[in-house]
Amino acid sequence: MRPILPRVRRLVAANPLAVDVVYAGLVTAVSLPLSHEHPTGAWGDTDGLGDVLVIGMSLPLVARRRAPVTVVATVLALWTVYVALNYWPVVGSYPALFALYTLAAFRPARTVAPWMAVGATIWVFAGLHTPGSSMVAVAAQGVCLPALVWRFGDATRKTTLRNRQLADLAERLRLEQEDRARRAVVDERVRIARELHDVVAHHISVISVHSGLARYVFDTDPDTARRALGTIRDTSAEVLDEMRRLLAVLRIGPDARPYDPAPGVARLGELADRLREAGMPVELVVTGEPRALTPGIDQCVYRIVQECLTNSLRHAMPAAATVALTYEPELLSLAVTDDGPPSGPEPGSGHGAGHGLVGMRERAVLYGGTLTAGPRPEGGFAVTVTLPLPRLG
Repeated sequence: MRPILPRVRRLVAANPLAVDVVYAGLVTAVSLPLSHEHPTGAWGDTDGLGDVLVIGMSLPLVARRRAPVTVVATVLALWTVYVALNYWPVVGSYPALFALYTLAAFRPARTVAPWMAVGATIWVFAGLHTPGSSMVAVAAQGVCLPALVWRFGDATRKTTLRNRQLADLAERLRLEQEDRARRAVVDERVRIARELHDVVAHHISVISVHSGLARYVFDTDPDTARRALGTIRDTSAEVLDEMRRLLAVLRIGPDARPYDPAPGVARLGELADRLREAGMPVELVVTGEPRALTPGIDQCVYRIVQECLTNSLRHAMPAAATVALTYEPELLSLAVTDDGPPSGPEPGSGHGAGHGLVGMRERAVLYGGTLTAGPRPEGGFAVTVTLPLPRLG
C-alpha cells in the first residue's frame, strides 16, 4: 500500500481538473438517487425540474479550484430555489457543504465567513419549511455543520500553504547548496593554484641556482657540474610529479594514476638537503615530542617552510637559514629565520608584491593559527607561525 500512495498523490497533483470531474460525478451519483426517495413530512417528490436542479448544484463543482466563490454562490442559490420549490433540502446539502469546504480550503477567513453565514441561513430556512421540526436542532445543525466544514477546509488550506513554503524553502536550500558547491570548486582551484605556485617557485629557484653553478664550473670542476646537473634532473622530476599530483585532483576518474601523498613535516629534511645542495646552509631544529598532525596542518607547515626558504634562496643570498619546529601540548610553533642582508627583499614576499607572505598568512589562518613576519634587528628576516593542536589524551 505504501508504494501506491505516493503515485496516487502525484497523479492527483498532476491532474486536478480530472479529479474535480470525478468529485462532481460522485456528488451527482449520491444526490440524484437520494432525491427520488420518499422523504417523510410534507416534502414533494422530485420531478424533472428537481433533477435539473440537483445536477445544476453538482456540476459546478468541476470548477471549484479555479472559481471557488462563484461555485459556492451558484450552488447555494440553486439550493435555495430547490428548498423553496418544496424539494427535500437534505439532497442539496451535499454539494453545498462540499462547495463550502472548497472555499475554506482555497480562500482566507474574511472571504469564507459571509458564505458560511449564508449556508447556515439556508439551513434554517429549510427548517422553517419543515412541519414539526425542532428549530433548536435546526439552528444547531445550521451552525455546527458549516463550522465543522470550515474547520476542515481551513486546516487543508494551512497545510497546503505550509507545504508550499516548505517546497520553496527546499528549493532555496538546493540553490544555496549548488552555490556553495560552486564556491567550493572555485576555492579548490585557488588552493591548487597556490600549491602550484609554491611548488614551481621553489623547484625552479633550486634549478636556477644549480644550473648557474654547473655553467660556472663546467670546464674547471666536471664532478661538481655533474652533481649539479643530477640535482637539476632530480628536482625537475620531483616538480613534475608534484604538478601531476595536484592537477590530478581536477580529473579524478577510474583511470586516474595514484600519486604520493602531499608533502608534510616528515619531508622537511629532504627540503633542507635540497637547499643545502643549492648553496644555502639550512639548519632544522625540532623541539618537543613529535606527534602525528592532521593532513591539512602537516601540508600547511611544509608549504610555509618551502615558501620561506625559497624566497631566502632567491632574495637573501648569501644567507643561512634556520627552521625551528616546536611541539607543545596544544600548540605547534614554527620559526623560519635567515641572516641575509638587511637591505634585501623580505623572504616570503613572493615576486616583489607580497603575495607569498599573504598566501602563508592565509594558510595559517585557515587552520586557526597566526603568522607574523618582519626583519630581525641583527639582520635577516623571520617568519613565525603558531598553529593550535588538539590536546593529547
